[in-house]
Amino acid sequence: MTHTMRKPLDGITVVTLEHAIAAPFCTRQLADLGARVIKIERPGVGDFARAYDARVKGLSSHFVWTNRSKESLTLDVKHEAASGVMDALLAKADVLVQNLAPGAAARLGLSFAQLHARHPKLIVCNISGYGDDGPYRDKKAYDLLIQSESGFLSVTGTPDESAKAGCSIADISAGMYAYSNILAALLQRGQTGLGSEIDVSMLESMVEWMGFPMYYALDGASPPPRAGAAHATIYPYGPFPVQGGESVMLGLQNEREWAQFCAVVLQQPDLAQDPRFDANAKRVANREALKAIIEGIFTALSAPAVIERLEAARIANARVNTMADVWAHPQLQARQRWVEVGTPQGPVPALLPPGRSNTFAPHMGDIPALGEHTDSLLRELGFSDHTIADWRAQRAI
Repeated sequence: MTHTMRKPLDGITVVTLEHAIAAPFCTRQLADLGARVIKIERPGVGDFARAYDARVKGLSSHFVWTNRSKESLTLDVKHEAASGVMDALLAKADVLVQNLAPGAAARLGLSFAQLHARHPKLIVCNISGYGDDGPYRDKKAYDLLIQSESGFLSVTGTPDESAKAGCSIADISAGMYAYSNILAALLQRGQTGLGSEIDVSMLESMVEWMGFPMYYALDGASPPPRAGAAHATIYPYGPFPVQGGESVMLGLQNEREWAQFCAVVLQQPDLAQDPRFDANAKRVANREALKAIIEGIFTALSAPAVIERLEAARIANARVNTMADVWAHPQLQARQRWVEVGTPQGPVPALLPPGRSNTFAPHMGDIPALGEHTDSLLRELGFSDHTIADWRAQRAI
């Protein structure tokens, strides 16, 4: 594969007042594309996601995931010295990202309205739970709370109990929309020469992702039922137990596949015409009866044997993998998707960003120690060693 020397965001500088997941995930992806990302952290404490756990050689799994390739500058943004440092940073920056508490950026003089006159090319991206206006503006918002508020929990889980997603899906959705909006704003600035303000709401990001169940329940119609790991409105589509306690995931999309499934996988071709099962709506209505038939056959077969039949019938299927299985996934290995990145505790594996390009390699830099780049950045901005030492004595940095 041939790569050019330049990455798409080479020469772009991002300053970020961020914590937790949504904003760090956004800015890490900007760094993947070559942007220089300067992360402002609290002196002595840093991004509180640094302390979520210690599962990666003593470092936080969340922090390692969302903070590679960044420079860490510790700064007490409420200290009198902070405004001069921030202004010097923003004079050279293209993008400011922040997910502070609602109203905090404005109190620090860092709203788009306060900055635009001095820095007309600066793009300001604000990420919050509910957006910068409306009755919920000041309401606290965490990932699981937004999963709940957006209706995600109402359609996820088993018939008896709702369940959250196993990863920070609301934070991820907001981070992705912040990332794509920033890329769009950079393109727009190329046309107008001016920066813009972006307001990303976790709630709106998640509600966008809830489009299917919401339209399914339009005008007071019944919502999709909670169906565990199975599809709520297509059957059979979900996990089925096989011999030895394993499970195999499979999914049917149409009646042609249903006939193939009966003939090749279940080896009961006449089942395709059974009046209980000869249309998807009937299979959904009679799913318990069909489930018993499928499980009666599958539990006598090993996972490889079931997958062999599914492949022969060209029925979509997957293993129900554990985290260990994914780390060793043969497809990821074959496509060479794992590399190593540095951390303060030594190298760790990292997945190359999705979207392989034939023109550039993504930037896969180290995860920074807290304040690792403070002195070098302040010197770069023109502050003397004496000033830096004074600020450190005052705990401003």
